[in-house]
Formats: sequence, C-alpha cells, structure tokens
Amino acid sequence: MKADWDKLGDEFAGSSSVLIGDADCTESAQALCEKFEIRGYPTIKYFKDGDMTEGQDYQGGRDFDSLKQFVDDELAAKCDVNDPSECTDKEKGYIDKMKAKSADERKAQKERLAKMTGSSMKAELKQWLNQRLNILKGLDQEL
Repeated sequence: MKADWDKLGDEFAGSSSVLIGDADCTESAQALCEKFEIRGYPTIKYFKDGDMTEGQDYQGGRDFDSLKQFVDDELAAKCDVNDPSECTDKEKGYIDKMKAKSADERKAQKERLAKMTGSSMKAELKQWLNQRLNILKGLDQEL
C-alpha cells in the first residue's frame, strides 16, 4: 500500500485542494495520532472542506485506482478560471484580482508563490498557496 500511497501523493502534489500526507505514529507524530484516535496501521483519515477537527475514516480500496477515484470524486475541488462556477468565493475574488493585473505582475506573483512551496506551513495555508498557483497557471493558459 505504501507505494500506491506515495504514487497518490505524487499525483496530487500540485493540487490546490488536496494534500496527501502520512504520519509515523511510532515516531514524531504520536500526539497527532492520539488526537485523531489512530489505533491500527495503516489508517487513512480524510478531511473535507477545510474541517480539521476530527477527520473521517476512509473505508474504500487501498490500491492506487481506488484511492485516486475517491479523491477525484469526493475531495478534489475543480476551480477552472474559464468556468469559475465550482470555485470558492475566495478563489473567484483572486481570479478577478489577478485578471486585473498585467502579465508581468502575475508572473512576479507566481514566482513569489513558487518560492514558498517548500516552506513549512499549516495545511490550510499550503492549500491556499496551491490554489493561487493553479489560478495563475490557468490565467497563463487562458491568455
């Protein structure tokens, strides 16, 4: 399962709405595992819509195709700059703000955000960082 989990992480590495991670409950993540009541290994928890309070237990297949299908169907947000109907209000506001900027200003913003991708930050901040990068990429393709 580890190979499929890592493959899933690679598949969604640039996602603006999905963060795939793992924690070793026998090492540095013991407090995290206690918080989310992890008792057996491997346990898969997922969090929807930014709710990081409890998490839900994943009960589906453990192969890559099953995991990817679940993420695509249940977790991945589909914000498209050409059809923002599925974008959040925050994403729509950022799209409008960036559309008003010049290509050079958008490029500078994209470079600034790209430098931040390796930084340590809370999951919701990383998600918003990826959302903004994906919007900027979408605007580049639109032009």
